Amino acid sequence: MFENLSDKLDRAFKVLKGQGTITEINVAETMKEIRKALLDADVNYKTAKTFTDEVKQKALGSNVLTAISPGQLLTKIMNDELAELMGGTATELNLAANPTIILIAGLNGAGKTTFSGKLANFLKTQKNKKPLLVAGDVYRPAAIDQLKVLGEQIGIPVYANLESKDPIGIAKEGIALAKQQNNNVVIIDTAGRLSIDEAMMKEIEQVKAATNPNEILFVVDSMTGQDAVNTAKVFNDRLDFTGVVLTKLDGDTRGGAALSIKSVVDKPIKFIGTGEKMEALDVFHPDRMASRILGMGDVISLVERAQQQFDEKEAAELQKKIRKNKFDFNDFYSQIQQIKKMGNMKDLMGMIPGVGKMMKNVEVDDDAFKNIEAIIQSMTPFEKENPDSINQSRRNRIAKGSGTNITEVNRLLKQFEDMRKVMKQMSNPAAMANMMRRMPR
Repeated sequence: MFENLSDKLDRAFKVLKGQGTITEINVAETMKEIRKALLDADVNYKTAKTFTDEVKQKALGSNVLTAISPGQLLTKIMNDELAELMGGTATELNLAANPTIILIAGLNGAGKTTFSGKLANFLKTQKNKKPLLVAGDVYRPAAIDQLKVLGEQIGIPVYANLESKDPIGIAKEGIALAKQQNNNVVIIDTAGRLSIDEAMMKEIEQVKAATNPNEILFVVDSMTGQDAVNTAKVFNDRLDFTGVVLTKLDGDTRGGAALSIKSVVDKPIKFIGTGEKMEALDVFHPDRMASRILGMGDVISLVERAQQQFDEKEAAELQKKIRKNKFDFNDFYSQIQQIKKMGNMKDLMGMIPGVGKMMKNVEVDDDAFKNIEAIIQSMTPFEKENPDSINQSRRNRIAKGSGTNITEVNRLLKQFEDMRKVMKQMSNPAAMANMMRRMPR
């Protein structure tokens, strides 16, 4: 996410490395490189120029503390200004109405149907809502089937009328059904449409007029860059949407849409899609995204993702098992599944300050746990519950059964045993206090 832009901004800051003070000359040189980096990332030219002029003015007007280097000061100013450029603070959905009507709009192929499913899942799991999905795309043959499959996957009902080709009527029927079934959110998926197709643009205006939605979310494929911003402006002029959703941010995106769209259409980015899984949807936090672009990580989002997979009852049981040294491979396997639900590994590593830069040329396979899972799955129930029982002959059998080799099995068993020891020490306050006392000061 924004890897190329981050690299170029990092190189731009090197102009100030080793400089004792900020001057008109070295700031102008740095701003030239930053503006170039933004334009390469497909940021709107006017947005890029206004942004760099603002940063330059603030940098030259700042009283540089002796403890802060010019590079550090400029990074701080850049971080604040980038966050402001993308909207300043996160903007919540308006969910006060019952039912809340959310209309989804956008171009063909932007990911509206997938987003509709992700949003329904988010509202169900994170906001304790009872959503209904309405299949309003009557033109794409597979759209209704796709929404039904997603609804089944996440346990959310889908309203579709296979006999009708009238999206306005279908939307109204869906809202009426939601009221009968006590669904407190209605998400209306609509057909993709080009802004130059007048008939289709009139149709979405009619759907809006008939449903009076509380939220209109415009879904943008972030990989289309500046084109996405231009399209958003045309749609906004017709629909006056309430927020933007950027999809496919996990792809090789240059970041232009995320950095330009707020300043061009003056509407907040509310969500970002970060993968194909139904859980891969994040509320957009401009300040956190600015930190990630500048290579400073995003620990808050990392913690939040962990908390979403955190089960208090399960954690309490696990704590008891660790204290009794009963932590086994069933528990270990369960923890791996929770980590996998948090998102792709490279994205998670990018949230840890400093690690993103270290990992920029490293390919991190999403199946990083594949061999570990195969080894654990090749164990018998007895072996999973009693790791100490795994002798040499059992190790040989596990290696063959998992399609790995004895070295990998031995390595996992050694790492597991080391981890158990550390976990046991950390769960014992007296042992932890003793360890702290022995640490060199």
